[in-house]
Amino acid sequence: MIERLLSPDSSFQRRFFFIARRFVAGERIADAVEAVRRLNETGMSASLDFLGEDVTDRQTATKTTETYLAMLDAIASSGIRSNISVKLTAIGLLIGDDFALGNLERILQRAHINPDPFVRIDMEGSAVTQRTLAIFERAFGEYENVGIVLQAMLRRTPADVERAVALGARVRLCKGAYKEPPSIALASTDDIRAQYLRLAEPLLDRGVYPGIATHDRRLIAGVKEIVRAHGISRDRFEFQMLYGSRPELQRRIVAENYNLRIYVPFGTHWAGYFYRRIAERRENALFALSSIFSR
Repeated sequence: MIERLLSPDSSFQRRFFFIARRFVAGERIADAVEAVRRLNETGMSASLDFLGEDVTDRQTATKTTETYLAMLDAIASSGIRSNISVKLTAIGLLIGDDFALGNLERILQRAHINPDPFVRIDMEGSAVTQRTLAIFERAFGEYENVGIVLQAMLRRTPADVERAVALGARVRLCKGAYKEPPSIALASTDDIRAQYLRLAEPLLDRGVYPGIATHDRRLIAGVKEIVRAHGISRDRFEFQMLYGSRPELQRRIVAENYNLRIYVPFGTHWAGYFYRRIAERRENALFALSSIFSR
């Protein structure tokens, strides 16, 4: 029943999109472009993401890839300041690594039509972490305009950060949203925060334009202290936040002359996106509820 409700063509999706409107830019590319234009006017850049993941058939993965190509064309023609983010399971990872890599390469090649050709590979659950990193490194060997996301909650991430720094790869550091077993991930919020700041330091000090992705005020303050203590210029990194989440905090970061990029999801798979994120971790539900009432 849940799967039917979350289907993009379900009556629930059609009738209740207003629930997600604050956090999802819309269902069409044109909606996303307009949302990014408004963000640009307030001094924020963006990363566009077409919603959908865990694709298991070639036709859908190919169609998703073609949507990304159309997104890149729309970014180029509109002149908005945005790059893109893509989940490998949306473009064929569950079908095969080579198939997903081929679709990713099509996206990376087309991205060069834009002033900002950068493409971020999103990180998903730990079941595909190693495969995602392996495909990223294969792509990075041929294309410089690709980067990766690393999750601070995973026990393996300190080694992954050092590997990325050694490669000279761009990293988005986030806490991590997926429910993982204790053998794989830290569980305590305090432990995750502590590891996040330990990982942020080498990325800020020795990394290539890292994305510091968090809405956690303690982490933002900690990162500002690292930057101050190391004398790191504000143009060497950017903060990143989700579309519609804590807009007052977003405006404050921009007012303090930090770079801020907003992750802007769009598409018809919004219900599945929110259901999975909220079901995976209690903290996600609490954060979503607190964001609804923030200004």
